[in-house]
Amino acid sequence: MNVRYTGPKVRLSRRAGVPLTRKAVRYFEQRPYPPGEHGRKTNRRNTGDYGLRLLEKQKLRWYYDVSERQLRRYWDLAVRRPGASGAELVSLLETRLASLVLRAGLAPSIYAARQYVTHGHIAVDGRKVDIPSYLVKPGQVVTVRERSRRMQPFVAAAEGVHADERIAPYLTVDHADLRFTLTAWPEREQVVVPVDEQLVVEFYSR
Repeated sequence: MNVRYTGPKVRLSRRAGVPLTRKAVRYFEQRPYPPGEHGRKTNRRNTGDYGLRLLEKQKLRWYYDVSERQLRRYWDLAVRRPGASGAELVSLLETRLASLVLRAGLAPSIYAARQYVTHGHIAVDGRKVDIPSYLVKPGQVVTVRERSRRMQPFVAAAEGVHADERIAPYLTVDHADLRFTLTAWPEREQVVVPVDEQLVVEFYSR
């Protein structure tokens, strides 16, 4: 199924059991249970092994805003890489252009990052790239295109509004210049993502 979730993101976070966006953190603290009429009565600990693995796989999909088909393709790439498959899967997802635009603090959410890329606001090594799934390689420089820099979202980004307190160690970021460089392949322990990738490995290996 090649479908991405397009509904309310806070509701999706409650369904996943973890806040998937910055905005969802506050709402999730108030309602840390699944959505719906019976949400308060739902006990995730009673979920069977298959259900736990499925949920973890879905969380990874939702966190990076990818379709089932895309995630499966990344899994196929990950198992062919020399490292642990789960760690390689997370690293591949992290090097997607949309993921790095978010991680660098140029967008408030993965959904906004995807939109910025598809609308042609982002360049890699000086050339426009409008494919959110484009895999950035170490050494490549990502910038907001000159014609887009006066737009309000990027004016805010240049002021560091969307920046995390701790910049990912595999990035060098210049918010004022709306520019960042992927300096190294992300190691799993460096990537902050609320997912147990071993359960995802078990899901695909069943």
